[in-house]
Amino acid sequence: MAKKLKYGIVGCGGIANQKHLPAIENLEDAQAVAFCDIIVERAEKANRDFAEGKGKVFADYRELIKEDLDAVFVLTPNISHAEISIAALKAEKNVLCEKPMAKTYADAQRMLEAKNKSGKLLTIGYQSRFRPDSLFLKAECDAGTLGEIYFAKATALRRRAVPTWGVFLDEEKQGGGPLIDIGTHALDLTLYMMNNYEPAYAVGTTYHKFNKEKKTGNAWGDWDTKKFTVEDSAFGFIVMKNGATIILQSSWALNTTEVREAVTTLCGTKAGADMPKAGSLIINGVKNGRQYTLSPADGGAAAFYEGLAVKDTDLEAQTFAKAVRGQGKLCIQPEEAAVVTQILEGIYDSAKTGKPHYF
Repeated sequence: MAKKLKYGIVGCGGIANQKHLPAIENLEDAQAVAFCDIIVERAEKANRDFAEGKGKVFADYRELIKEDLDAVFVLTPNISHAEISIAALKAEKNVLCEKPMAKTYADAQRMLEAKNKSGKLLTIGYQSRFRPDSLFLKAECDAGTLGEIYFAKATALRRRAVPTWGVFLDEEKQGGGPLIDIGTHALDLTLYMMNNYEPAYAVGTTYHKFNKEKKTGNAWGDWDTKKFTVEDSAFGFIVMKNGATIILQSSWALNTTEVREAVTTLCGTKAGADMPKAGSLIINGVKNGRQYTLSPADGGAAAFYEGLAVKDTDLEAQTFAKAVRGQGKLCIQPEEAAVVTQILEGIYDSAKTGKPHYF
């Protein structure tokens, strides 16, 4: 077996412990060997849990990136994505940065510049692309089954599921609420299926309707009203340069039973596609003069959804490891992720000014 890849982890909070570190642990050819967090106890715990205490622990990422590492995972609040990713690239490390790419489009552009100068890999953690329904739909889109996709909906709606931990509610550190947190997944998935990364303008609205509520019925308990400075809902209307339209819906707290997260609806000239929920897919169209619907899960196709050998997070980790070894390509290109950040920023700007944001 080839020598194991050595990874450094910057940010040892929930996304590291629940997503990336378990996925790395499932790899045969990679391991986490360095752990960093400003709360050093969290880095120490991650080292014990995922490296049997044999890794190195740091409180400052500047020290971690000096280590002999094949890649650095940037799993920190949005405000520091660019700073740490750029430093790691300059230190000649490959980088996987969690979504969104950056708090601002300017920061995303700086990350691209650093990546191009370094010659190293940079990718962003949009794992929804690796779901079985997403993989199937992407293959259909690339094959031309849907024709020209000219209308789409990117949806990330929760009824009452506001994250109350970490810095999710802090606008300064995160840049926003559900739009930049979960709306970003839905938008990335939609642009990826459309293969369209040229926005013309966006109109957006944001709402702070529930920030001060106390008896919330929230899935993770009541939030601290003093700390809830981001929006609870945000919506966008995006027009692409080729005339295609995308409606983006995102909310942590909405009075709706339409609870769907990180899904897309696509309407093309030949067929359409709906994701009723993450993990399910229905393609519709007309054949032989009759309307039809097709679902890859019809007939209890266990091989498609059940008993899968690889989860989306594991496939994300495998794809990155192969790319680091030069044995495959990245699925999420940073240039694509930068456009996602650009559009999100445009929606926020439009919401503030009350005017369309032109790109």
